Parts: sequence; C-alpha cells; structure tokens
Amino acid sequence: MELNSDFDISLLHTMVGGLSSLDTPKLYIKSLDEAYSFLKSYGFDLHNPHDEKKLWYYHRRALVLLREKLLDPQEEIPFELADQKQLKDIRNLLLYASNDCVAGSKEKELQKWSCALLRVIHVFVHSENDLFSFFSEDIQNQILSPIQACVFHEGDKVIFKHPFSSEEITLKHFETKPFKTSASSVIKMLSKSDVVALKVLDKLGVRFITENLVDAFRLSLFLAERNIINFAHVIPDQSSNNLYPLNLFVESVKSYLNDRDSMLQLSHSADFEKELYKKWGEQKDKAILIRKENSFSDSEYRFIKFICRKLITINNSKGPFSFFYPFEIQIMDHNTYLKNQTGTSQHDLYKEKQRQAARKRVFPDLYDNANSSSKEKKSV
Repeated sequence: MELNSDFDISLLHTMVGGLSSLDTPKLYIKSLDEAYSFLKSYGFDLHNPHDEKKLWYYHRRALVLLREKLLDPQEEIPFELADQKQLKDIRNLLLYASNDCVAGSKEKELQKWSCALLRVIHVFVHSENDLFSFFSEDIQNQILSPIQACVFHEGDKVIFKHPFSSEEITLKHFETKPFKTSASSVIKMLSKSDVVALKVLDKLGVRFITENLVDAFRLSLFLAERNIINFAHVIPDQSSNNLYPLNLFVESVKSYLNDRDSMLQLSHSADFEKELYKKWGEQKDKAILIRKENSFSDSEYRFIKFICRKLITINNSKGPFSFFYPFEIQIMDHNTYLKNQTGTSQHDLYKEKQRQAARKRVFPDLYDNANSSSKEKKSV
C-alpha cells in the first residue's frame, strides 16, 4: 500500500503507538469538507443546528478555563480565535490547527493557540458527556444517602452508627466531598496523559476524620460489615493506605478482632496508639504501605482511600435501567488530618502543580522553546 505525501506519523502513533490525541502537535485537516467529516465522526453534525450550538458552547467554556485557570497574566488568546464573529465557522479552528507554518510567524501563533483551544474543548466534551452530567441528582442521592443516614449529631459530637446496630464510632469530622466541577475535572485530565474521563473516579466522595488511629481501621470494617457500602464493589487497584501499615496493625490487634469491646478499649488507649507508632518505627523494613502514585500529591499526605461503586437505578418512561458509578471514601485520624493541612501537603500546592502540568500539556511549544533557550544559554 502506497502512503501519500500527507501521511501523518503522529496520527499513526496515536492510533497504535499509545500517544494521546492531546499530545499530537497538529491536525491534518486540509479543507472545510474534511473538517465537517472529522467533526461528524467525532460526534457533532454541523448540519444539525443543535450540534453546532453545542460546539460553540464548548468553545466558550474552553476560553473561560484558559483565561481563568491556565494562562499567565500577560498571555492573551488571539482575537481571531476567541471571537466567534471573527472565527466565523468552528471548522476554521481545525484548519488553523492543521497549518504547516514557519516558527515565529503569525500563522504559527494561530496554529499553536488553535491546538491549545482544541485540547481544552476535547476534554470538556468528554467530561460533560458522562452519566454524571445527566443523572447527577440520582447518583448523588443513591450514593450519599445510605452513608449520611448513619451520621448523627449529638451535641458537639458526630456519631457514626447504623440505625439497627448499637456499635458506634465517634468522629471528629464528617464531610461530603463536593463533586468535581467540570473545570476541575478538565484540569485533572489535561495534567496527566493517562487520565481520561472514564478514569476520573473521584467526582463524588466522603471524608471521615476519626478521633484516633484504631477507629480509622474500625470504620473501614464497619462500612462493609454493616453493608453501608458493599466491599465487592471496591476497585482494588485504586486503594491507598499510607496511614499505618496494615500488616503491622493486624499483628497488633489480631487477638482482639473477635472482641468488639476490647477493640473499643484499644481505640481509646493513647498508650496503645503510641505502641503502634513505636512498632512502625522499629519495623520499617517490614511495613507494607499502599499508595497509588500521584505525582502532584505530597508523599507525606497520609490517609486510607478506596474507590467503591454503587449500582444506580434510573427510572424513566421506558422503564428502569442501571449502571455502576464510582465514588471515593477517605479516612484518617484527627492528628493525621491536622498534619495533612500543613507543609507541602497543602491543597493549594497540589492544585498549582496540577495547573502547571496542564499548562505544559496545552502549550507544549511554550515549554519546548523554554527548554531550548535554557540549553542555548548553558552552551554559551
């Protein structure tokens, strides 16, 4: 088979080489007809006014996110691309992104910015066309209600207990994690090449802050034993525990596991908690921690985290249908929670690292030029 002169190697790398479409340097579209065909296969038929309106909507969303989240103060999106009247036809964005042009020229600037806009638009389209976008109220209600039904406020105390069980765990704090906005999800997906919409599993979640370390593990068991969540729906490779090594914890409490009163006593024993940490210090080479890799999160941020799924049922005019939807549970003791709020584990620093990674992904030319300049200065 003969390959024509327009054959794009980066396209082949995307199809069979594992390269993300976001990391291709340019498009390969040569005409408005080709642009129409591309968009139709993508999912939008420009002969349908509704589809065209949606594409302009995503164009506006991308502009806002770039200006408010990713651009530095001195950076400005070219008027030809930002203004709908100037751009005229959304397909022109694809043509600009396909230009072969000389570095430093006006055309190259438009090509760079068009690619940046399309990368953000692409991620918005995927993040806003999942099940949560259409059934957010049902999903939140069916996931959160069984958990919230076990949270009781008694004066200054927060008690977690099953309505039909006498066992309870006192919490320092309980919070429902606000579901990730589209902007937050988009930046997350832009920041890592292996994150796509299907892999954003923490749009929704809860966080438990227990009084002590033992209660953090008691709570993990309690959730499953009382069927508040179903352990069979936990996604194994998404679990993390660097709060305390599970193997050392089990060794220390195994003689008490079948005696809930003894476990309760241990949870209130400051001396026992000291013994646990002493054991960890003495047996570091034996300690087993699980931490799902996250290049933006500080290694000192300690918690128990797992992703569970819930079978959601939606009732509509054609009858009920069901699907699984993921949610995150975080558990930590109060002392750890306080430590997590300080130093380099602060949330703002995490978000800034993520923003910088997203910028690098959206504007690869900017960073390539910076690296080239740096190398030239070193050589001089």
